[in-house]
Amino acid sequence: MVVHLVTNSLLLVGPASFQKAVYQIHSLGPALVVVEWAFIFLPILFHAVLGVVIIRGGLPNTSNYPYASNVRYTIQRATGLIAFLFILGHVAHLHGWFHFEPWKSMITNLGGAQFRPYNAASTLSTAMQSSLLAKAFYAIGVLSCVFHLSNGIWSAGIRWGAWTSPAAMRRATIACTGFGVVLSSVAIGAWLAPLLTDSNAAIKIENDMYESRLESHDVLENEDKRSKQAKPDQGNQQAAAAKSES
Repeated sequence: MVVHLVTNSLLLVGPASFQKAVYQIHSLGPALVVVEWAFIFLPILFHAVLGVVIIRGGLPNTSNYPYASNVRYTIQRATGLIAFLFILGHVAHLHGWFHFEPWKSMITNLGGAQFRPYNAASTLSTAMQSSLLAKAFYAIGVLSCVFHLSNGIWSAGIRWGAWTSPAAMRRATIACTGFGVVLSSVAIGAWLAPLLTDSNAAIKIENDMYESRLESHDVLENEDKRSKQAKPDQGNQQAAAAKSES
């Protein structure tokens, strides 16, 4: 999650910086699928299933014990559910979950699978700017993920015996709070960047980078990884060809 947020926040620097980072990720080729499932999707699914089991086995008691740590315990469970639903929606909205053709066509028609790696900034900005609901969805989801991670580190430290004394807990609270504040700043930057991006200007930069990498053989031609807006208008090309022949 930290790597993902830092990568997306590079869009604040400009579309070229973000696109370069996306190219580096996709340079893994077929191995990217293995990395995604081994280090992202399967761990998230395991964590989600375990989290649901924990939530079902406990009841909120903040009304009887309104201590700060007890309130955080309750918020931890709530943000865990929000984060899981957000991740499901986020992957569907930008990537579409699965990549076989019938599914891709269906979910694209439903407004999903909006992201294209070779037009990263423009497709991300278009998806994020599409509605107020999309903006609110990502803001709430990303900040829930940040709280769940930073507070979860504090809770894990107690469970694993890393900090058990009152003094150690205070130091851990300061460290985890600082981590949460810093990561929240990065998350807000990652959320804000596509909202400030001009997708039309980004497309030109992305297309120039794509053509340059094609010429240098750094990437293979792959139209599925490009947005429709970035591709030449075939209808205009045919009209121009017919006009020149006449």
